[in-house]
Amino acid sequence: MPLTFGYVAASEQFHPRELVELAAHAQTRGFSGVMVADHFQPWLPRHGHSAFVWGLLSALGERTAGDLGPGVSAPTFRYHPAIVAQAAATLEAMYPGRSWLGLGSGEAINEHVVAQYWPEAPERIGRLFEAVDLIKRLFAGSLAGRDTRFAGQYFRLEATRLWTMPDAAPPVLVAASGPVTAKRAGRVADGLITQDAPLERMAHLLARFADGAREAGKDPARMPKLLQVRLSWARTDEEAWAGALEEWPLGAIGLARSDLRSPVDVAQLAASVRREDFGDRMVVSADPDVHRAALQRYVDLGFDRIYLRNVGRNQREWIDVCGREVLPRIVR
Repeated sequence: MPLTFGYVAASEQFHPRELVELAAHAQTRGFSGVMVADHFQPWLPRHGHSAFVWGLLSALGERTAGDLGPGVSAPTFRYHPAIVAQAAATLEAMYPGRSWLGLGSGEAINEHVVAQYWPEAPERIGRLFEAVDLIKRLFAGSLAGRDTRFAGQYFRLEATRLWTMPDAAPPVLVAASGPVTAKRAGRVADGLITQDAPLERMAHLLARFADGAREAGKDPARMPKLLQVRLSWARTDEEAWAGALEEWPLGAIGLARSDLRSPVDVAQLAASVRREDFGDRMVVSADPDVHRAALQRYVDLGFDRIYLRNVGRNQREWIDVCGREVLPRIVR
């Protein structure tokens, strides 16, 4: 797979019109794609936004020319899987060959807003993979011009099809942070999405994903492996640390975030975060070469699509520096 670097459009931090302009600017500086989180609420009240991902992706499709997709949607609580399939099919029909569908098991801060019971992780993962099955069957049936019916443990679908379809369905990528989910994703999905973590852990994820792919008769080398990287860059180290502490203290919170319910709850946890709490969880530096070295390690590990999110508000300045001093120096 060819190596590309994409821009993470932080829909929790910026107005959607500003994000469209930033993504278009990033494309002129060497970024080749856009990833957008599918959130109903921001992580922190100070972030101030949470635009509807599918409307934003359509606008991004008009203003950019690279790949684009949600990283990630949860087709399990707020959405029925058929609705996610319809949205993804429409996006691919509008921008053929450019979109991908990233799916995950969800987080309470986004999914509990519809007032459903929030289950433990095993059920959430079970719902995710049943939704993946439904979506892929609906894509296949619709491309063949036939209705699909589905009756599973969590979801039902009456006989229907997607009436607006692209020539080929978008690839379905599954988000995984643990080895069991990664192996299962390798068996049933078209690619993998994960977030930056210690190198040893990510290497294990990639190996398990490859194991699952080979068990299903697929070549993992031909399957996209997407990585979202959060970093903090500014003109000085002090400014970079201020951006990390103010805008992404979650990078220092060790507990799992999937059960947090409200931006207010997150802010209360984040209030006690200090610089030393970050450890090696996120690169915070004014030196572009420090960021380049970190990204090189991810490339060497085997990721072929890497999407970058500078957590600070200095997006345009960071895009310029990254495009000039970081991306061209990555050994591909």
